[in-house]
Amino acid sequence: MNLSPSDDELVAAARRGSHGAFREIVGRHQQAVRAFLRRTLAEPADADDLAQETFLAAWTGLWRYRRQASLRSWLCAIAWRKRLTFDRSRRRDRLRLAALEPPAHADVCPDRRLDVGAALATLPEAQRAAVALCLGGEFSHAEAAETLGLPLGTIKSHVERGRAKLLAVLGGPDE
Repeated sequence: MNLSPSDDELVAAARRGSHGAFREIVGRHQQAVRAFLRRTLAEPADADDLAQETFLAAWTGLWRYRRQASLRSWLCAIAWRKRLTFDRSRRRDRLRLAALEPPAHADVCPDRRLDVGAALATLPEAQRAAVALCLGGEFSHAEAAETLGLPLGTIKSHVERGRAKLLAVLGGPDE
């Protein structure tokens, strides 16, 4: 019989300074956090960097964790905030570069088939996050609502609309 400690027990131990308990938390939840970030970002390396930042923020902010949310949801909420900050920073960088460079016209081949990552990139930010959590990360709608700080009905709409858009972009059957 495997009696591994619960997330709440690990959080309590980590709050008391146990690095081993926090390592166990990371081991349990890093795959979910990385997968969520990889589904919402174009570059896997960026997702990995943000996942590390997420766990650093979790370690320093562990005292803020409340048991109303699952630990996984709380960690993904931190990841989402890190992702939004990353996007704002990237936008500022692009604007600075755009001011220095002449506009470029990209030739786009309409027959080119998009992969799932590119298709996800076509979705609005919040919709992409809801789809990544619910369809890709096996979060319930309620968990996604809690993680993203959005109403449950909004999450349900985002998932349905996002799914429909992805099927349209990818040319899949609408089941």
